[in-house]
Amino acid sequence: MGRMDTQRAHVAGPDLATVAKLLADGTRAGFCLALLDGRAWTATELARHVGVAPSTATEHLHALVRGNLLAEERQGRHRYVRLAGPHVAELIESLASMAPERTPAPRSLPASGRRQALAHARTCYDHLAGTVGVAITDAMLDRRLLDLEHGLGLTSAGATWLEDLGITVPTGTRRPSVRSCLDWTERRPHLAGAVGAALCRHAFDTGWITPIGTTRAVAVTLLGRQALRRRLGLSDELLSQK
Repeated sequence: MGRMDTQRAHVAGPDLATVAKLLADGTRAGFCLALLDGRAWTATELARHVGVAPSTATEHLHALVRGNLLAEERQGRHRYVRLAGPHVAELIESLASMAPERTPAPRSLPASGRRQALAHARTCYDHLAGTVGVAITDAMLDRRLLDLEHGLGLTSAGATWLEDLGITVPTGTRRPSVRSCLDWTERRPHLAGAVGAALCRHAFDTGWITPIGTTRAVAVTLLGRQALRRRLGLSDELLSQK
């Protein structure tokens, strides 16, 4: 490394390379992708999910906790980890949207179905993603419930729309009210932030969406299709998984 390169390497500022190194390992990246479901997982569960030994998983999890990508929770003798917050979830989702597709061995029909379900509608930490999540965001923009004048933002009409639905968005937190999150399957933004989380919680609470098994995939119910057609003009064809 030349003198000029050495000087550049020691310029004060965020150490982006440290974060990049944490996610450059396939096992650690796999853990972070699994934790996008917003749940807390044990080391054993994560080890089984990515196919590594529990001792290997523990070593990687310690590194992710030290790097502030994961947070640790303890309940009695049990230790759990989760993503350190929505900002980490949005980082992982955005990076996934730029990552090349892997070409694994031919998948079984059930595995292919799971991927299709995730691409159609899923949770991204605590907000909606996939085809349905992006379509909701687009419809809110078309109806001027959101705007892009100064970056993605909630309009006064959008605030009224949420109020009419009975959705209360928490205030007084450091989390942005509205944030754009790049969708890794659609390669386009979906709604995140406190508003995105509140809308997703409302969709679960009212039965608009329901989980599919233990994955992040969700299905839009008949009630949800009716509500989203009435509230946002979304079609049954778009909302129904093929």
